[in-house]
Amino acid sequence: MKKMLLILAVALCSYANAQKGSVLVMGSVTYNSQKNSDSNLENKYNVFALQPKIGYQFHENWTAGIEGNLVNIKQNSFEGSQYKDRVYGFGGFLRYSKPLNTIFSAYADLGIGYRNRKETNTIATGQYYNDSDGFYTSLTPAVYIDISKGFGLNFNIGGLNYSVLNNDTASGSSFKTKAFEFNFGQAFSVGISKNF
Repeated sequence: MKKMLLILAVALCSYANAQKGSVLVMGSVTYNSQKNSDSNLENKYNVFALQPKIGYQFHENWTAGIEGNLVNIKQNSFEGSQYKDRVYGFGGFLRYSKPLNTIFSAYADLGIGYRNRKETNTIATGQYYNDSDGFYTSLTPAVYIDISKGFGLNFNIGGLNYSVLNNDTASGSSFKTKAFEFNFGQAFSVGISKNF
């Protein structure tokens, strides 16, 4: 069976100022869609994600601000079951940036905040859910390249992520999930920025 994958990612579209006292506004938008067909049966999978950030550069190398994220996943399977996963979070971030020369700069974002997740699985025998909330922290290194007149590109190739979630299920049970992810070199995103 052939799979068809359509990925549209607009990542890290940012407007930043390289001067002390400036405001940083950035974000990412991601959309993934997949549809598998077998005779009259279909399996559909859709993902939408939005991750905005806004910060204030209080020092030549330091920026502090707030960040948010929203992820919606929906999957309809061949058997008529449906899976939904909604994640949202908000928190703060601290960025340290260091110019390497007139064209290249390196920076790293340290983020920490609150995260909520609700998974719902609807099958023939009923609906099952898992509600969870907790905190996350992440460390994301990146490189900025100044192209022309303050326009630049941001390159990110993954980082470190850690989260702790308290889970409540439809059956009334509770449990804790701790997750650590090291995906440096396994993820990639490109962004556009403008220095005013």
